[in-house]
Amino acid sequence: MKKTLAQITFAVLAGALTLIGYKAFFEKPEVKIIREEGYNTAVRTSLAAPEDGDFIAAAEMTLPCVVHVKTTSTIRGRQLNPIEELFFGRSQMPDIRQQGTGSGVIVSANGYIVTNNHVIANADEINVVLHDNRELQAKVIGTDPATDIALLKIDSDNLSFIKFGNSDEIRVGQWVLAVGNPFNLTGTVTAGIVSAKGRNINIIADKFPIEAFIQTDAAVNPGNSGGALVNTRGELVGINTAISSTRGSFEGYSFAVPSNIVKKVMEDLIEYGQVQRAFLGVSITDLSPALARELSIKLTRGVYINDVTDNGAAQAAGIRKGDIIVAVDGKEVGKTSELQEMIGRKRPGEEVVVTVVRDEKRRDFKVKLRNIHGTTQIVKKDDMSLENLIGAKLENLTADDQRRYNVQYGIKVVSVQPGGKFKKIGVPEGFIIVSANNRPVRNLEEFQNVLKGLKTGEGVLIQGIRPDGRPDYFGFGWGN
Repeated sequence: MKKTLAQITFAVLAGALTLIGYKAFFEKPEVKIIREEGYNTAVRTSLAAPEDGDFIAAAEMTLPCVVHVKTTSTIRGRQLNPIEELFFGRSQMPDIRQQGTGSGVIVSANGYIVTNNHVIANADEINVVLHDNRELQAKVIGTDPATDIALLKIDSDNLSFIKFGNSDEIRVGQWVLAVGNPFNLTGTVTAGIVSAKGRNINIIADKFPIEAFIQTDAAVNPGNSGGALVNTRGELVGINTAISSTRGSFEGYSFAVPSNIVKKVMEDLIEYGQVQRAFLGVSITDLSPALARELSIKLTRGVYINDVTDNGAAQAAGIRKGDIIVAVDGKEVGKTSELQEMIGRKRPGEEVVVTVVRDEKRRDFKVKLRNIHGTTQIVKKDDMSLENLIGAKLENLTADDQRRYNVQYGIKVVSVQPGGKFKKIGVPEGFIIVSANNRPVRNLEEFQNVLKGLKTGEGVLIQGIRPDGRPDYFGFGWGN
């Protein structure tokens, strides 16, 4: 029977946003789902329902550590065309103030809070309400759109905080609790079991997304995004991020980012100000039964290598196109999401042992992982190229461009990367940037000077001319 389309909705967006003065409608894309400080290594040996006390203890430990996140952002009024201007009597629509809510998890006594990137994306102001009803302003330490994780900081000490558990050790069928603020119902606890691991639901719009979600049937609704998924010992095993729904509310399944990924992202943001992404340097796909038959391969599980990057880590180690990855560091790998999760927890320069099947024989290769630039160095935020940070290629205007657009200066958006920042905010290819934050942009150097010194989360407003000659402007949060 043909599989139905399931709508994957970020829990914070579905119904938890309000507009001041206007209503806004958010398109919910339909996606087909195809398929600490020392870790506590104890493993639950019984899958029977725990005693009531198990739930109570975990809930009481977790509730003081989960906060209510409130955001305020601005939707810039668009420039009107001449006909609209005549009809409305003004040249542009007014700005709209937008409010949103979500959840967050306190992970240190001095006020670090983990939440989802989509909860605080493009926010002008972020406040968190603690379990004791105190409301404090939060600042953004850093974000990682590839995992949909963000790190906040509040100015407070001696806070209750949650301890990280080892998400690798959770098992399908294990009891878990989801704690958050659905529909603004603060401090809500629900229970369920782990339904699946390593789910890739194709919801993260990033150039290099890492999706290996923990799937549960614990009820998660709008406002739960960024909240805690804990085991019955009260340890954090995931950050609730999305739901599978056709109506925008819970219909049976929810998805959480595994805590091992969350912990690595948090540590990178604190230490480097930038997530350290390691790459194998391969183009991959799941080894499905159909692909196995097509290639006359006996295996039905594994990750097939479509291609290897020239001078990449895999090629340097001797891995080839057509190899099938079946394990990393001795841990079996059955699909791409599992491989991406394992590599996503590594940093450039670290070594892994990749086991592949070639000519029906297993072979081990020691691979030294590399960064996005193809080196083994740690990449700090200051080292990231402008093109990677904004997701677009820019160049100075030529004399022909100046004559064509009737401008004396500016820089041109030559191309926009899928999943990049400029793509997300709608900047078209061919757009001419003439100012940023009300400062003239005569060349690339001046644009970079405007961006230098901006703190994560501060706003950037670019103004310019569309390819059809119409003036327009776009805003985004720096570092988000």
